[in-house]
Amino acid sequence: MTGDHETVREPGAAPAPGPGEERPSAAAWRNLVLATVGFTLTFWAWDLVAPLASDFDERLHMTSFAQSVLVAVPVLVGSLGRVPVGALTDRYGARRLFPLVSALTIVPVLLLIPAKGSYGALLAVGFVLGLGGTTFAIGVPLVNGWFPPRHRGAALGIFGMGMGGVALSGYVTPRLYHRSENLPFLALAAALAVYAVVAAVLLTDRPGRPVPSTPLTARLAAAGRLRVTWELSALYAIGFGGIVAFGVYLPTYLKTWYGLSPTDAGTRAAGFALVTVVFRPIGGWLADRVHPAVVTAWSLGAVALLAIVQAFDPGLVPTATVCLLLMAAGLGAASGAVFALVARVTPQPQVGSVTGIVGAVGGLGGFVPPLVMGAVYSAKDSYSIGFMLLSDLALAGCVYAYGRMRTAGDP
Repeated sequence: MTGDHETVREPGAAPAPGPGEERPSAAAWRNLVLATVGFTLTFWAWDLVAPLASDFDERLHMTSFAQSVLVAVPVLVGSLGRVPVGALTDRYGARRLFPLVSALTIVPVLLLIPAKGSYGALLAVGFVLGLGGTTFAIGVPLVNGWFPPRHRGAALGIFGMGMGGVALSGYVTPRLYHRSENLPFLALAAALAVYAVVAAVLLTDRPGRPVPSTPLTARLAAAGRLRVTWELSALYAIGFGGIVAFGVYLPTYLKTWYGLSPTDAGTRAAGFALVTVVFRPIGGWLADRVHPAVVTAWSLGAVALLAIVQAFDPGLVPTATVCLLLMAAGLGAASGAVFALVARVTPQPQVGSVTGIVGAVGGLGGFVPPLVMGAVYSAKDSYSIGFMLLSDLALAGCVYAYGRMRTAGDP
């Protein structure tokens, strides 16, 4: 049912446009650009520790597992923080939350300067740095509110390109650090400060957006009772969790297994992140035309096969490089498609709450693999088990997305 007209279509087909549905407005595009820039900068902050873990190790002499914990702590906190931040966005709007969170993220970024000589201090600051990872749950409701249904998949995919903050961090942070140890922290703090001011002036919520009046806990409980919330969470934990896991651990993997220098490993990891950034809007665009669950299934199926290949430890050039980049494409497309599905099946007043839960579980999906990879390597001197586990999870997601979710949201 679309407006006052009934349509009959095949399961899995894209929804027909509603009567009077218009193209996105100039205000919608302005807010999308602002949200994407803010997401990029805060994601850079969220991933600030990972590219420097090897440099910190030179003075702190961490074990492989201790280094994994260090890079995983911001991921954990940022993921869990999305739950309350998403619900707060439903209530107070992105216009207030985005500038506020961006400004608050400056504090842990600057605290890394005095903390970098102590493992305990780095862990504590990394805990607070997780705040930067919560902006995902602010931007999705904002973009979802401004864009009409047939354009939401592509718009959310473009917003998801803010994951490029990981690529930016992997490429830029080590180079700035080697010029001056404090330079990356000062530069990012300045960029966040400028953005917070610009966002406070120019960012706007959609006029007439539904504002829930129930308490935060009640709204989270209502979102948690939706079966689709947990189905989407599981799929996003594989897709986005895989991206986060590779983002925070790939430099260590390349340095340890293939003997690359920290700078070269960071550059190659940035290339991986860049591919995920490019393919996330492609996944969203495809999801506007094919059912999002179908796009998710094909993407995760490809990842499952490629992870098996990588488990056999192929040479870095060309096999492992091609394999890792194709996995990046699959994970990026799957992530974009899953959030197109969120927009398709979630009532508008609950988008923030559902996004918070789905985003949290997705981030937690990125918290566990680095710890597993570090522990497995310490015990077995091999990463093959970790890649086989990724293959199993991706295959399970592929089967569930196609078998259970490919008609979700259909009339």
